[in-house]
Amino acid sequence: MSQEKIPYKIYLDEKEIPRNWYNVRADMKNKPAPLLNPATHEPMKPEELAPVFCEELIAQEFDNDTRYFPIPEEILNFYKVYRPSPLVRAYFLEEKLGTPAKIYYKFEGNNTSGSHKLNSSVAQAYYAKKQGLKGVTTETGAGQWGTALSMACAYFGLDCKVYMVKVSYEQKPFRREVMRTYGASVTPSPSMETEVGKKILAEHPGTTGSLGCAISEAVEKAVTTEGYRYVLGSVLNQVLLHQSVIGLETKIALDKYGVKPDIIIGCAGGGSNLGGLIAPFMGEKLRGEADYRIIAVEPASCPSFTRGKYAYDFCDTGMVCPLAKMYTLGSDFIPAPNHAGGLRYHGMSPILSQLYADGYMEAVSVGQTSVFEAAELFARVEGILPAPESSHAIRATIDEALKCKETGEEKTIVFGLTGTGYFDLVAYEKFHDGKMTDYVPTDEELQTYFNKLPKIY
Repeated sequence: MSQEKIPYKIYLDEKEIPRNWYNVRADMKNKPAPLLNPATHEPMKPEELAPVFCEELIAQEFDNDTRYFPIPEEILNFYKVYRPSPLVRAYFLEEKLGTPAKIYYKFEGNNTSGSHKLNSSVAQAYYAKKQGLKGVTTETGAGQWGTALSMACAYFGLDCKVYMVKVSYEQKPFRREVMRTYGASVTPSPSMETEVGKKILAEHPGTTGSLGCAISEAVEKAVTTEGYRYVLGSVLNQVLLHQSVIGLETKIALDKYGVKPDIIIGCAGGGSNLGGLIAPFMGEKLRGEADYRIIAVEPASCPSFTRGKYAYDFCDTGMVCPLAKMYTLGSDFIPAPNHAGGLRYHGMSPILSQLYADGYMEAVSVGQTSVFEAAELFARVEGILPAPESSHAIRATIDEALKCKETGEEKTIVFGLTGTGYFDLVAYEKFHDGKMTDYVPTDEELQTYFNKLPKIY
Protein backbone atom coordinates (compact mmCIF):
# COMPACT_ATOMS: atom_id res chain seq x y z
CA MET A 1 0.00 0.00 0.00
CA SER A 2 1.27 3.48 -0.83
CA GLN A 3 2.37 5.44 2.20
CA GLU A 4 0.58 8.47 0.77
CA LYS A 5 -2.76 6.81 1.61
CA ILE A 6 -1.89 6.23 5.25
CA PRO A 7 -4.10 8.15 7.72
CA TYR A 8 -2.64 10.77 10.04
CA LYS A 9 -3.21 8.46 13.02
CA ILE A 10 -3.12 4.68 12.78
CA TYR A 11 -5.30 3.22 15.50
CA LEU A 12 -5.35 -0.47 16.32
CA ASP A 13 -8.29 -2.31 17.84
CA GLU A 14 -7.92 -3.37 21.48
CA LYS A 15 -7.93 -6.96 20.22
CA GLU A 16 -4.61 -6.14 18.53
CA ILE A 17 -2.85 -5.31 21.81
CA PRO A 18 0.01 -7.83 22.01
CA ARG A 19 -0.76 -10.79 24.27
CA ASN A 20 2.90 -11.51 24.94
CA TRP A 21 5.98 -9.46 25.82
CA TYR A 22 8.99 -10.13 23.59
CA ASN A 23 12.34 -10.92 25.20
CA VAL A 24 15.07 -9.76 22.77
CA ARG A 25 17.73 -11.59 24.80
CA ALA A 26 16.45 -14.87 23.38
CA ASP A 27 17.73 -13.81 19.95
CA MET A 28 21.02 -12.25 21.10
CA LYS A 29 24.10 -14.32 20.29
CA ASN A 30 26.04 -12.47 22.97
CA LYS A 31 23.84 -12.27 26.06
CA PRO A 32 24.10 -9.32 28.46
CA ALA A 33 26.80 -9.89 31.06
CA PRO A 34 25.42 -11.15 34.40
CA LEU A 35 24.84 -8.90 37.39
CA LEU A 36 27.57 -9.24 39.99
CA ASN A 37 27.31 -9.40 43.77
CA PRO A 38 28.80 -6.11 45.06
CA ALA A 39 30.61 -7.89 47.91
CA THR A 40 32.05 -10.94 46.13
CA HIS A 41 32.04 -9.84 42.46
CA GLU A 42 30.55 -13.23 41.65
CA PRO A 43 27.47 -13.54 39.40
CA MET A 44 24.30 -12.82 41.34
CA LYS A 45 21.98 -15.74 42.07
CA PRO A 46 18.21 -15.28 41.94
CA GLU A 47 17.85 -15.99 45.65
CA GLU A 48 20.29 -13.18 46.48
CA LEU A 49 17.91 -10.65 44.93
CA ALA A 50 14.84 -11.98 46.76
CA PRO A 51 15.00 -9.31 49.51
CA VAL A 52 15.08 -6.58 46.84
CA PHE A 53 12.80 -7.62 43.94
CA CYS A 54 9.52 -9.49 43.51
CA GLU A 55 9.87 -13.21 42.77
CA GLU A 56 8.27 -13.16 39.31
CA LEU A 57 10.33 -10.14 38.27
CA ILE A 58 13.54 -11.88 39.34
CA ALA A 59 12.62 -14.81 37.11
CA GLN A 60 12.09 -12.43 34.18
CA GLU A 61 15.36 -10.67 34.95
CA PHE A 62 17.42 -13.84 34.72
CA ASP A 63 15.68 -15.51 31.76
CA ASN A 64 17.81 -15.09 28.64
CA ASP A 65 16.12 -17.84 26.66
CA THR A 66 12.32 -17.55 26.74
CA ARG A 67 11.33 -15.53 23.67
CA TYR A 68 7.77 -14.65 24.69
CA PHE A 69 6.19 -14.10 28.11
CA PRO A 70 2.36 -14.19 28.29
CA ILE A 71 0.90 -10.93 29.61
CA PRO A 72 -1.41 -11.73 32.57
CA GLU A 73 -5.08 -10.92 32.00
CA GLU A 74 -5.14 -8.41 34.89
CA ILE A 75 -2.35 -6.41 33.23
CA LEU A 76 -4.03 -6.62 29.82
CA ASN A 77 -7.22 -5.24 31.35
CA PHE A 78 -5.32 -2.22 32.64
CA TYR A 79 -3.53 -1.80 29.31
CA LYS A 80 -6.93 -1.50 27.63
CA VAL A 81 -7.51 1.77 29.53
CA TYR A 82 -4.90 3.51 27.34
CA ARG A 83 -3.67 1.00 24.80
CA PRO A 84 -3.26 0.53 21.89
CA SER A 85 -1.47 3.87 21.57
CA PRO A 86 -1.54 5.61 18.18
CA LEU A 87 1.16 5.52 15.54
CA VAL A 88 1.12 8.93 13.89
CA ARG A 89 2.33 9.96 10.44
CA ALA A 90 4.00 13.35 10.95
CA TYR A 91 2.71 14.90 7.72
CA PHE A 92 2.90 18.44 9.10
CA LEU A 93 6.50 18.04 10.27
CA GLU A 94 7.48 16.57 6.89
CA GLU A 95 5.91 19.54 5.13
CA LYS A 96 7.57 22.06 7.43
CA LEU A 97 10.99 20.50 6.86
CA GLY A 98 10.43 20.13 3.11
CA THR A 99 11.87 16.64 3.31
CA PRO A 100 11.13 13.60 1.13
CA ALA A 101 11.50 11.49 4.28
CA LYS A 102 8.40 9.86 5.69
CA ILE A 103 8.19 10.30 9.45
CA TYR A 104 6.15 8.32 11.98
CA TYR A 105 6.03 8.52 15.75
CA LYS A 106 4.62 6.14 18.33
CA PHE A 107 2.86 8.34 20.88
CA GLU A 108 2.98 6.98 24.44
CA GLY A 109 1.66 10.11 26.19
CA ASN A 110 -2.04 9.37 25.91
CA ASN A 111 -2.51 8.34 29.54
CA THR A 112 -2.73 10.25 32.82
CA SER A 113 0.87 9.49 33.77
CA GLY A 114 1.87 11.19 30.51
CA SER A 115 4.50 8.66 29.46
CA HIS A 116 5.40 5.11 28.44
CA LYS A 117 6.40 4.24 32.00
CA LEU A 118 2.92 2.94 32.81
CA ASN A 119 3.58 -0.14 30.65
CA SER A 120 6.04 -1.51 33.20
CA SER A 121 4.69 0.02 36.42
CA VAL A 122 1.40 -1.85 35.96
CA ALA A 123 3.29 -5.12 35.52
CA GLN A 124 5.56 -4.59 38.50
CA ALA A 125 2.71 -3.52 40.79
CA TYR A 126 0.71 -6.55 39.69
CA TYR A 127 3.51 -8.97 40.59
CA ALA A 128 4.02 -7.23 43.95
CA LYS A 129 0.32 -7.59 44.74
CA LYS A 130 0.33 -11.22 43.57
CA GLN A 131 3.19 -11.90 46.00
CA GLY A 132 1.14 -10.46 48.87
CA LEU A 133 3.37 -7.46 49.53
CA LYS A 134 2.24 -4.34 51.38
CA GLY A 135 4.04 -1.85 49.15
CA VAL A 136 6.98 -0.90 46.96
CA THR A 137 9.74 1.71 46.90
CA THR A 138 11.31 3.39 43.92
CA GLU A 139 13.23 6.38 42.62
CA THR A 140 12.21 8.86 39.96
CA GLY A 141 14.08 11.51 38.01
CA ALA A 142 11.83 13.90 36.13
CA GLY A 143 8.83 12.17 37.69
CA GLN A 144 7.33 10.12 34.87
CA TRP A 145 8.18 6.78 36.47
CA GLY A 146 7.07 7.87 39.94
CA THR A 147 3.77 9.11 38.51
CA ALA A 148 3.19 5.87 36.61
CA LEU A 149 4.03 3.71 39.61
CA SER A 150 1.78 5.72 41.93
CA MET A 151 -1.09 5.15 39.49
CA ALA A 152 -0.42 1.42 39.27
CA CYS A 153 -0.12 1.07 43.04
CA ALA A 154 -3.41 2.90 43.55
CA TYR A 155 -5.06 0.49 41.12
CA PHE A 156 -3.73 -2.62 42.88
CA GLY A 157 -4.04 -1.24 46.44
CA LEU A 158 -0.31 -1.01 47.27
CA ASP A 159 1.61 1.57 49.28
CA CYS A 160 4.14 3.52 47.18
CA LYS A 161 7.23 5.31 48.49
CA VAL A 162 9.04 7.48 45.92
CA TYR A 163 12.49 9.06 46.23
CA MET A 164 12.59 11.89 43.70
CA VAL A 165 15.85 13.47 42.50
CA LYS A 166 16.02 16.71 44.48
CA VAL A 167 16.49 19.06 41.53
CA SER A 168 13.37 17.61 39.86
CA TYR A 169 11.45 17.65 43.14
CA GLU A 170 12.07 21.38 43.31
CA GLN A 171 11.60 22.16 39.61
CA LYS A 172 8.49 20.02 39.07
CA PRO A 173 6.15 20.45 42.04
CA PHE A 174 3.08 19.57 40.00
CA ARG A 175 4.50 16.20 38.97
CA ARG A 176 5.08 15.59 42.68
CA GLU A 177 1.46 16.48 43.44
CA VAL A 178 0.13 14.04 40.88
CA MET A 179 2.03 11.28 42.67
CA ARG A 180 0.58 12.38 46.00
CA THR A 181 -2.90 12.49 44.47
CA TYR A 182 -2.52 8.79 43.70
CA GLY A 183 -1.45 8.13 47.27
CA ALA A 184 2.34 7.98 47.01
CA SER A 185 4.72 9.54 49.53
CA VAL A 186 7.39 11.60 47.76
CA THR A 187 10.77 12.41 49.32
CA PRO A 188 13.47 14.62 47.75
CA SER A 189 16.70 12.65 47.33
CA PRO A 190 19.23 12.52 48.84
CA SER A 191 17.41 12.78 52.16
CA MET A 192 17.96 12.27 55.85
CA GLU A 193 15.47 9.37 55.87
CA THR A 194 18.07 6.73 55.05
CA GLU A 195 21.61 5.97 56.12
CA VAL A 196 22.89 6.13 52.55
CA GLY A 197 21.14 9.49 52.06
CA LYS A 198 22.83 10.90 55.16
CA LYS A 199 26.19 9.65 53.91
CA ILE A 200 25.75 11.22 50.46
CA LEU A 201 24.71 14.56 52.00
CA ALA A 202 27.72 14.48 54.31
CA GLU A 203 30.08 13.90 51.38
CA HIS A 204 28.28 16.24 48.96
CA PRO A 205 26.55 19.03 50.94
CA GLY A 206 23.97 20.87 48.87
CA THR A 207 23.95 18.24 46.10
CA THR A 208 21.01 18.41 43.68
CA GLY A 209 20.90 14.62 43.57
CA SER A 210 20.92 11.99 40.84
CA LEU A 211 19.06 8.81 39.96
CA GLY A 212 21.98 6.88 41.42
CA CYS A 213 21.42 8.59 44.79
CA ALA A 214 17.67 8.01 44.72
CA ILE A 215 18.10 4.34 43.79
CA SER A 216 20.33 3.79 46.82
CA GLU A 217 17.73 5.30 49.14
CA ALA A 218 14.85 3.38 47.62
CA VAL A 219 16.70 0.06 47.86
CA GLU A 220 17.69 0.67 51.47
CA LYS A 221 14.10 1.54 52.37
CA ALA A 222 12.81 -1.62 50.69
CA VAL A 223 15.21 -4.05 52.35
CA THR A 224 14.72 -2.50 55.81
CA THR A 225 10.90 -2.37 55.68
CA GLU A 226 8.92 -5.58 56.11
CA GLY A 227 6.51 -6.36 53.28
CA TYR A 228 8.16 -4.05 50.74
CA ARG A 229 10.23 -4.59 47.61
CA TYR A 230 12.07 -2.25 45.29
CA VAL A 231 10.92 -1.64 41.70
CA LEU A 232 12.74 0.18 38.92
CA GLY A 233 11.49 2.09 35.87
CA SER A 234 14.38 1.52 33.46
CA VAL A 235 17.75 -0.18 32.84
CA LEU A 236 16.87 -3.71 34.01
CA ASN A 237 16.02 -6.59 31.68
CA GLN A 238 12.54 -7.01 33.16
CA VAL A 239 11.63 -3.39 32.35
CA LEU A 240 12.71 -3.63 28.71
CA LEU A 241 10.67 -6.83 28.49
CA HIS A 242 7.48 -5.05 29.60
CA GLN A 243 8.16 -2.05 27.35
CA SER A 244 8.37 -4.30 24.29
CA VAL A 245 4.63 -3.72 23.96
CA ILE A 246 5.56 -0.35 22.39
CA GLY A 247 7.59 -1.86 19.57
CA LEU A 248 5.23 -4.78 19.05
CA GLU A 249 2.29 -2.42 18.55
CA THR A 250 4.39 -0.20 16.29
CA LYS A 251 5.27 -3.15 14.08
CA ILE A 252 1.67 -4.35 13.90
CA ALA A 253 0.55 -0.87 12.77
CA LEU A 254 3.34 -0.54 10.19
CA ASP A 255 2.76 -4.05 8.84
CA LYS A 256 -0.93 -3.23 8.47
CA TYR A 257 -0.01 -0.65 5.83
CA GLY A 258 2.99 -2.45 4.37
CA VAL A 259 5.49 0.08 5.74
CA LYS A 260 9.08 -0.94 6.50
CA PRO A 261 11.15 1.66 8.36
CA ASP A 262 14.70 2.47 7.36
CA ILE A 263 15.62 4.30 10.56
CA ILE A 264 14.30 3.82 14.12
CA ILE A 265 15.15 6.50 16.68
CA GLY A 266 14.62 6.65 20.43
CA CYS A 267 15.82 8.74 23.35
CA ALA A 268 18.16 6.94 25.75
CA GLY A 269 18.58 7.54 29.46
CA GLY A 270 18.44 4.13 31.11
CA GLY A 271 17.00 2.45 28.04
CA SER A 272 13.36 1.56 28.79
CA ASN A 273 11.72 3.50 25.94
CA LEU A 274 14.42 2.82 23.36
CA GLY A 275 14.61 -0.86 24.29
CA GLY A 276 10.85 -1.23 24.09
CA LEU A 277 10.49 0.60 20.79
CA ILE A 278 13.20 -1.30 18.94
CA ALA A 279 12.60 -4.76 20.44
CA PRO A 280 10.81 -6.59 17.57
CA PHE A 281 12.83 -4.77 14.91
CA MET A 282 16.08 -5.65 16.66
CA GLY A 283 14.84 -9.24 16.87
CA GLU A 284 14.46 -9.33 13.09
CA LYS A 285 17.92 -7.82 12.72
CA LEU A 286 19.47 -10.35 15.09
CA ARG A 287 17.79 -13.24 13.26
CA GLY A 288 18.92 -11.92 9.87
CA GLU A 289 15.35 -11.38 8.67
CA ALA A 290 15.61 -7.62 8.07
CA ASP A 291 17.95 -4.71 8.59
CA TYR A 292 17.32 -1.35 10.19
CA ARG A 293 19.42 1.61 11.20
CA ILE A 294 18.75 2.07 14.92
CA ILE A 295 19.84 5.30 16.65
CA ALA A 296 19.97 5.98 20.39
CA VAL A 297 19.86 9.69 21.26
CA GLU A 298 21.21 10.89 24.58
CA PRO A 299 21.93 14.28 26.18
CA ALA A 300 25.39 15.76 25.72
CA SER A 301 25.32 16.54 29.46
CA CYS A 302 24.95 12.84 30.37
CA PRO A 303 26.56 10.93 27.46
CA SER A 304 26.71 7.30 28.64
CA PHE A 305 26.87 5.68 25.20
CA THR A 306 28.94 8.22 23.31
CA ARG A 307 31.54 9.02 25.98
CA GLY A 308 31.10 6.40 28.68
CA LYS A 309 33.10 3.27 29.40
CA TYR A 310 31.76 -0.23 28.77
CA ALA A 311 32.56 -1.73 32.13
CA TYR A 312 31.10 -3.18 35.30
CA ASP A 313 29.80 -0.44 37.56
CA PHE A 314 27.43 0.04 40.46
CA CYS A 315 23.86 0.79 39.47
CA ASP A 316 23.58 3.31 42.31
CA THR A 317 25.63 6.04 43.95
CA GLY A 318 25.54 4.40 47.38
CA MET A 319 27.09 1.23 45.94
CA VAL A 320 24.58 -1.10 47.57
CA CYS A 321 23.06 -2.50 44.35
CA PRO A 322 24.51 -5.22 42.12
CA LEU A 323 27.14 -4.30 39.56
CA ALA A 324 26.07 -4.31 35.92
CA LYS A 325 28.21 -4.32 32.80
CA MET A 326 27.04 -1.29 30.88
CA TYR A 327 28.12 1.93 29.26
CA THR A 328 28.65 4.15 32.28
CA LEU A 329 29.94 7.55 33.35
CA GLY A 330 30.60 6.33 36.88
CA SER A 331 28.08 5.71 39.64
CA ASP A 332 28.73 9.02 41.39
CA PHE A 333 28.38 11.10 38.21
CA ILE A 334 25.75 13.82 38.70
CA PRO A 335 24.55 15.88 35.70
CA ALA A 336 24.52 19.67 35.97
CA PRO A 337 21.38 21.09 37.68
CA ASN A 338 20.61 22.91 34.41
CA HIS A 339 19.96 19.54 32.77
CA ALA A 340 16.23 19.77 32.02
CA GLY A 341 15.24 16.25 31.05
CA GLY A 342 14.84 12.96 32.87
CA LEU A 343 17.71 11.28 31.03
CA ARG A 344 19.95 11.69 34.07
CA TYR A 345 21.13 8.14 34.71
CA HIS A 346 24.88 7.49 34.75
CA GLY A 347 24.60 4.12 33.01
CA MET A 348 22.67 2.30 30.31
CA SER A 349 20.66 -0.91 30.05
CA PRO A 350 22.95 -3.98 29.92
CA ILE A 351 20.88 -5.28 26.98
CA LEU A 352 21.32 -2.11 24.96
CA SER A 353 24.95 -1.82 26.03
CA GLN A 354 25.69 -5.29 24.65
CA LEU A 355 23.83 -4.57 21.41
CA TYR A 356 25.71 -1.28 21.01
CA ALA A 357 29.06 -2.94 21.73
CA ASP A 358 28.25 -5.59 19.11
CA GLY A 359 27.48 -2.94 16.48
CA TYR A 360 23.74 -3.50 16.10
CA MET A 361 22.90 0.12 16.84
CA GLU A 362 24.51 3.55 16.92
CA ALA A 363 24.32 6.52 19.28
CA VAL A 364 24.47 10.30 19.11
CA SER A 365 24.46 12.97 21.81
CA VAL A 366 22.70 16.29 21.39
CA GLY A 367 22.86 19.64 23.18
CA GLN A 368 20.03 20.81 25.40
CA THR A 369 19.12 24.03 23.60
CA SER A 370 18.99 22.27 20.23
CA VAL A 371 16.68 19.70 21.80
CA PHE A 372 14.27 22.40 22.94
CA GLU A 373 14.43 24.08 19.55
CA ALA A 374 13.27 20.79 18.05
CA ALA A 375 10.59 20.42 20.74
CA GLU A 376 9.19 23.86 20.03
CA LEU A 377 9.11 23.25 16.27
CA PHE A 378 7.37 19.92 16.80
CA ALA A 379 4.80 21.45 19.16
CA ARG A 380 3.97 24.18 16.67
CA VAL A 381 3.46 21.91 13.68
CA GLU A 382 2.24 18.62 15.18
CA GLY A 383 0.20 20.06 18.05
CA ILE A 384 1.73 18.01 20.89
CA LEU A 385 3.92 19.52 23.60
CA PRO A 386 6.65 16.87 23.87
CA ALA A 387 8.56 15.86 26.97
CA PRO A 388 12.23 16.91 26.98
CA GLU A 389 13.26 13.26 26.93
CA SER A 390 11.28 12.52 23.77
CA SER A 391 12.57 15.73 22.24
CA HIS A 392 16.04 14.21 22.00
CA ALA A 393 14.55 11.71 19.53
CA ILE A 394 12.75 14.55 17.74
CA ARG A 395 16.05 16.41 17.36
CA ALA A 396 17.75 13.42 15.76
CA THR A 397 14.71 12.71 13.58
CA ILE A 398 14.74 16.27 12.22
CA ASP A 399 18.47 16.00 11.56
CA GLU A 400 18.02 12.75 9.64
CA ALA A 401 15.05 14.15 7.71
CA LEU A 402 17.10 17.19 6.69
CA LYS A 403 19.86 14.88 5.45
CA CYS A 404 17.22 13.24 3.24
CA LYS A 405 16.31 16.69 1.98
CA GLU A 406 19.93 17.23 0.93
CA THR A 407 20.31 13.84 -0.75
CA GLY A 408 16.76 13.41 -2.06
CA GLU A 409 16.43 10.00 -0.38
CA GLU A 410 12.90 8.97 0.59
CA LYS A 411 13.71 7.17 3.81
CA THR A 412 11.08 6.12 6.34
CA ILE A 413 11.86 7.20 9.90
CA VAL A 414 10.09 5.99 13.05
CA PHE A 415 10.73 7.55 16.44
CA GLY A 416 9.32 7.18 19.93
CA LEU A 417 7.38 10.07 21.45
CA THR A 418 7.55 8.84 25.03
CA GLY A 419 5.30 11.41 26.63
CA THR A 420 4.04 14.95 27.07
CA GLY A 421 5.86 17.97 28.46
CA TYR A 422 3.13 19.67 30.50
CA PHE A 423 5.06 19.16 33.74
CA ASP A 424 8.27 20.45 32.15
CA LEU A 425 7.20 24.06 31.66
CA VAL A 426 9.93 25.40 33.96
CA ALA A 427 12.44 23.99 31.48
CA TYR A 428 10.52 25.47 28.56
CA GLU A 429 10.47 28.80 30.43
CA LYS A 430 14.26 28.71 30.82
CA PHE A 431 14.62 27.99 27.14
CA HIS A 432 12.32 30.83 26.10
CA ASP A 433 13.98 33.27 28.50
CA GLY A 434 17.44 32.42 27.19
CA LYS A 435 18.56 31.02 30.55
CA MET A 436 19.19 27.49 29.33
CA THR A 437 22.81 26.50 28.77
CA ASP A 438 24.50 23.58 27.07
CA TYR A 439 26.59 22.06 29.81
CA VAL A 440 28.91 19.36 28.51
CA PRO A 441 31.30 17.56 30.89
CA THR A 442 34.97 17.79 29.96
CA ASP A 443 37.14 14.75 29.35
CA GLU A 444 39.00 15.60 32.54
CA GLU A 445 35.78 15.63 34.56
CA LEU A 446 34.68 12.28 33.18
CA GLN A 447 38.09 10.76 33.79
CA THR A 448 37.78 11.48 37.53
CA TYR A 449 34.68 9.27 37.56
CA PHE A 450 36.23 6.59 35.34
CA ASN A 451 39.14 6.36 37.75
CA LYS A 452 36.70 5.23 40.45
CA LEU A 453 35.13 2.40 38.43
CA PRO A 454 35.28 -0.96 40.22
CA LYS A 455 38.23 -3.12 39.32
CA ILE A 456 36.59 -6.23 37.89
CA TYR A 457 38.84 -8.79 36.22
